[in-house]
Amino acid sequence: MHPITDALPATLCYLDGEYTALRDAKISVLDRGFIFGDGIYEVVPVYGGQPFCFEEHMARLDRSLAELQIVNPLSPDQWREIVMRLVAPGGDAPQAVYFQVTRGVAPRDHAMVKGLTPTVFVMVNPLPPVADAVRAKGVTCVTADDFRWQKAHIKSTSLLGAVLSRQISVEAGAAETVMFRGDWLSEASSSNVWIVKESVLIGPPKDNLVLTGIRYGLLERLCQEGGIPFALRRVSRDEVFGADELILSSASKEVLPVVTLDGKTIGNGHPGPIYKSLYAAYQQAKQRNAEKQGATA
Repeated sequence: MHPITDALPATLCYLDGEYTALRDAKISVLDRGFIFGDGIYEVVPVYGGQPFCFEEHMARLDRSLAELQIVNPLSPDQWREIVMRLVAPGGDAPQAVYFQVTRGVAPRDHAMVKGLTPTVFVMVNPLPPVADAVRAKGVTCVTADDFRWQKAHIKSTSLLGAVLSRQISVEAGAAETVMFRGDWLSEASSSNVWIVKESVLIGPPKDNLVLTGIRYGLLERLCQEGGIPFALRRVSRDEVFGADELILSSASKEVLPVVTLDGKTIGNGHPGPIYKSLYAAYQQAKQRNAEKQGATA
């Protein structure tokens, strides 16, 4: 066995109706998720033992499955039941629940095979927070051309483009790779990207070139609550480099300030007031969700 394989945790996971130790879970080598990346995934953060923005994640899962012509094999209540069984042992520590649904097992053929039973897999990982010192200072990012396919709005398990783009920032010692299609901002390798100009939070539009993160809706709500103007439109490369603030958002990063891009200072080189307001509001939203869900559990 490989040392990494030997080190796989014995934590509980869900696979096709059964709960088993993660290290013991097995799928067929003819699963279309393995052969073609023919499947979708979701990652739901859990705070205080309660999934955060769960309904929004389930809605995106439905949208992605519909794009692949896969019928959702479980109801929202069934998905939630799996989540709560897997996260219960973790207590209040932040966790990330990974969902994956593939088309299923079939002889290798590119055409979509009808009538297959989807493969359903769910596991839980720790969700370590970004260190306070990193948040206080802000992070460095680099840019790259967005060389991925034209259906980035599908949360597909076919993530080679994201792997290659993330490796660009890894090798540069940077936190993320901010990508552009031509002269226009799209997203980062595993994050959405926002600019702030004259106190307005601005992000790329919801279309097929961007995976609309759950934080799109969340940040819009937080902006409304905090009186921060919010806009979705095409954002040019010059606007990104000339922004007052540059912010990443994702399930793991929540919101994270970028202070240097390709070696150039963004704004005044420090996390800005809009980021600070959104981060504080984000923490309050997490707390409200945990209290609300805990009270109704």
